[in-house]
Amino acid sequence: MRLWSLHPSLLDRQGLTAVWREALLAQKVLQGLTRGYRNHPQLERFKACTDPVQAIGTFLHGIADEADARNYHFDRSRVNSRPDGTIIAVTDGQLMHEWSHLLGKLAQRSPSRFAELQGSSPTAHAMMQVMPGPIASWERP
Repeated sequence: MRLWSLHPSLLDRQGLTAVWREALLAQKVLQGLTRGYRNHPQLERFKACTDPVQAIGTFLHGIADEADARNYHFDRSRVNSRPDGTIIAVTDGQLMHEWSHLLGKLAQRSPSRFAELQGSSPTAHAMMQVMPGPIASWERP
């Protein structure tokens, strides 16, 4: 499971559809509707929110917004909440770690997207507030 802190606009087609599917799974996990993935480290930051299901819903709507911008059709009716302005802190170290990870993936599966992003800087998902710091404690480098 990879719930990117990066802005969804940075993802290629495969990455955007994968994060949509994985965030929908995370929503089910946070609702207590699965037996697996309940202790997945990427869920820690959502579990730390006052309303974890609301937080993952806000995350999913950000992904769906990018899908809309690309004329993809992600079914928002599968999201169990509306975006509410929830903000999650992410460190610049975590963002750079994910950026490096994404570029490595793109170099292999989407060379044209990789070339487009070369020399650019990462931006965070709209619900993420970037602050100084190291890679997150929940990350498994």
